[in-house]
Amino acid sequence: MGRRKIEIQMVTDSCTRQVTFSKRRTGLFKKANELAILCAVQITIIVFSPGGKPFSFGHPNVESLVHRFLNQEKAPDEGTSKAAESRDETTTDDNLNQQLLDLLKQLNAEEKRGEMLEKALKAKRAAKGQPPVDQLGLPELGQLKSSLEDLREKLRTCMNEKEVISALLILAEQQPRT
Repeated sequence: MGRRKIEIQMVTDSCTRQVTFSKRRTGLFKKANELAILCAVQITIIVFSPGGKPFSFGHPNVESLVHRFLNQEKAPDEGTSKAAESRDETTTDDNLNQQLLDLLKQLNAEEKRGEMLEKALKAKRAAKGQPPVDQLGLPELGQLKSSLEDLREKLRTCMNEKEVISALLILAEQQPRT
């Protein structure tokens, strides 16, 4: 038996709809990635689940393509002159250097913040009568690792949602009002 053609209409069962959305979203993002690689194109897809959760895919990334779309910037190979390309490259280099400096400052601040949080965690654990992390046994470390992984996933989801919302707000601000 091969695959059967299905009639394209909204799936009425909410559980089945969520499963269908998840599988087709993965397939859509995979096809978009293949298109980007095979044809050397830049592509962005923003989609909301039936529950309203945003998902995005971008090659090279969502933010730069949304910015380019909103500002109607041309890619360097779309008929610009050599001087304009050189100017664009210099501007891009300057922007990248500034971004690098900003990220290094952010990294430094986060490292200091991490040290402060580590000290606070040790103090809090000591106040609760709990041993420091480096003195925990294997079962306790496993529980701590699991809790931290859950927290990381929640943070990643929250960051992705905020990224998509930010892109959509930028899009909404750029849309002409009638």
